[in-house]
This record gives sequence, C-alpha cells and structure tokens, in this order.
Amino acid sequence: MKTIQDCLKERILILDGAMGTMIQKHKLKEEDYRGERFARWPREVKGNNDLLNLTQPALIRNIHLQYLEAGADIIETNTFNSTRISQADYGMEELAYELNVAAARLAREAIDEYYALHPEEKETKPRFVAGAIGPMNKTLSLSPDVNNPGYRAVTFDEVAGAYLEQVKGLAEGGADLLLIETIFDTLNAKAAIYAIRKYFKTSGKEPLPIMISGTITDASGRTLSGQTTEAFYISVMHARPLSIGLNCALGAKEMRPYIEELSHIAECYVSAYPNAGLPNAMGEYDEKPEQTAAHLEEWAREGFVNIVGGCCGTTPEHIRRIARAVKNIKPRALPIKETSSV
Repeated sequence: MKTIQDCLKERILILDGAMGTMIQKHKLKEEDYRGERFARWPREVKGNNDLLNLTQPALIRNIHLQYLEAGADIIETNTFNSTRISQADYGMEELAYELNVAAARLAREAIDEYYALHPEEKETKPRFVAGAIGPMNKTLSLSPDVNNPGYRAVTFDEVAGAYLEQVKGLAEGGADLLLIETIFDTLNAKAAIYAIRKYFKTSGKEPLPIMISGTITDASGRTLSGQTTEAFYISVMHARPLSIGLNCALGAKEMRPYIEELSHIAECYVSAYPNAGLPNAMGEYDEKPEQTAAHLEEWAREGFVNIVGGCCGTTPEHIRRIARAVKNIKPRALPIKETSSV
C-alpha cells in the first residue's frame, strides 16, 4: 500500500472537516453524553465531545465515514481535548489514555468500513488516521492572572507528561500520523513534540509522521503567544514535520496571506484547513461549501498547498466541494535545497 509520502508526491490530499460541527447537529442531551457507563457521574459532562468515543461510538464512527465518502484522505481522531489536563474540567483525567485508544480505533474502523464499500481504493487511494493533539486549555507562555504575569497554571513537565499519555494512546490505537493542531502557544506545541519524541524513543516503535498546524488569531498576523507565521515555523521545524500549516480562527479569505507566506518558506509540505468563514453574531458559520472550495482552489492553483480541508463550521459537503475543486491541480512542489559546492 502507498504511504502518505507517496500520495503527497502525486496529488493534493484532503483532510476532513469539523467534528464539533457535526456533533452539534445531533443536539445531544446530558444523558446522551453520559451513556450507561457514566449515568451517575458526579459532574455534568455535556459538551465533552471526546467522551462520545466511549458512550456514542457509532455516532463518531459514522461522522468519520461521512467525511471519507465526501473525499477525505485523512481523518482526524476525536481527541482534541483528550489529555488529562483538559479532561480535568469534567473530573475525567483518568480516562485520557482510554479516550485516545478508542478514538483511534473508531477512525480505523471507519476506514475499514469505507474499504469494504470501495475495495478498489484500498491500494490505489489509501486513507489515513491522524491522531489529533489539541492545544490544551492551559498555556505555558501566558499567565491566566493579569495581575501576576509571571504566574503559570501548569508546568512544561506537566504538559509534556499529559501529551505523552495522549501520544501513547493514539499510537497504540492505530493512528498513522500525529497532528499537533490549532497551536496558539508554541511552547505547548514544543511540549507535544518533546512527548512524541520521548514516546517513540522509549517504546522502540517506528516514529509516526508529524503534522503541525498553527493558528493565527486575528489580523495582526500573530499567534496568541505573539509569534508571526515565520517565527512559528522556525520554532517548530526542529521536529522535521511531514507538513506545517494553519487552521481555525480565520476563514479562508483572512488566512490567505499567511498561507502564502508559509508556502514560500516551508521546506516541508504545507497544509491549510480554515473555518467556514468568520462566525456571525450568533457564533454560527455561514460560508457555503462552494465559497470555501473556491478559496482553496485558488490557493491550489497558486501553488500554496499540499493538504487542504476544513475546520470550524465545515461539513462533509464542504469537504466534497473542496475535493472536487482541487482534484486535478498539481500539489505544491517542495523547494530544492541548495547545496554548497565547497
């Protein structure tokens, strides 16, 4: 079977769309999140979407399948908040490893189900599971107390340890690659990179490819922790990622200049999965699938990208339109490194 590196040389790959958006469409209630296992849990758990890997596995598997049918080559595990630090909000810290294993297996099962329906694609157009590693709800670079700028709610070792547990679960659950995403604090991302390296060094297993995706938070062109696109890139390239890119916070229209900049400096593949425009006054996303697809088609024709998909507000229809729009466009060529003649 072809590797993801093989596929990236041939065409622009399609990442899936928003998991949260699809979950919200089901209008789940507290009891739906709890299921039988957590019926007597002492805290409210509604909104803990990652818990659905355990209580509503069929729902999560079906969302993955919808994105695969829409044309996604890479599907992300439902693990954006599956670290013990983030799960502490629900008193579910001890579930972190289990959540990641279950999520990776669900994504794997969805791909197997897709292959059963489309056996001709197993060898020619393989699908991949990306273990999603979110930014956490605590930051290493910024103080949560405006009156004490030197205070940190968490240490580097605590963040790295939580990520190590997550990486272990994703790898053992069957992820094909690891996606450090929605990075607004590069120090958190560095902790994730450290954890990934530590896991594969100590486990003796073959390292999985790493995708890294940052978040430019507004028109300032900087991450929340203050880095420009170029500074962010330079800060994480020691990880030698398969791809570097941007997602979330901005719609495609607003993200374009930063993706263009990244495409000029990145020595690896470039990914982009913007939101479906900017949220309206009700916090909802109004950008139509054809609009998002038109933006990403332009980026593809300009030679900016290798992997495209959608973040907040995007649906299988957005992904279907994006996949059609970039289908026959050559992927961004990797830059040729200059070698010294001395």
